[in-house]
Amino acid sequence: MFALVVRFDCRDLAAARRFDELTAEVVSAIAEKEPGTLTYATHAVADEPLARIFYEVYRDREAFQAHEDAEHVRRFHARKDPLLTGARVEFLQPGVSAEAGR
Repeated sequence: MFALVVRFDCRDLAAARRFDELTAEVVSAIAEKEPGTLTYATHAVADEPLARIFYEVYRDREAFQAHEDAEHVRRFHARKDPLLTGARVEFLQPGVSAEAGR
């Protein structure tokens, strides 16, 4: 598996609303067109109305690259960039985990 977390910081509330609209569009396309994307979870940050966090898990590095190369993702990146003051990407390595229900 290949996983990452991304934090996006939006310029203002109007930019955050537009970012959320773009996110809804791209998440739908990811679910429909990317079998190698295992988890693509997006979150708003409590008490930080301009911050968003994406948690992404891919089957492998090749599935991640296919995601990055997909037209719907490239379009999302181009449209979201003017809405942001910054972004931080952190690539993850496996650690200790627990499964629900155990």
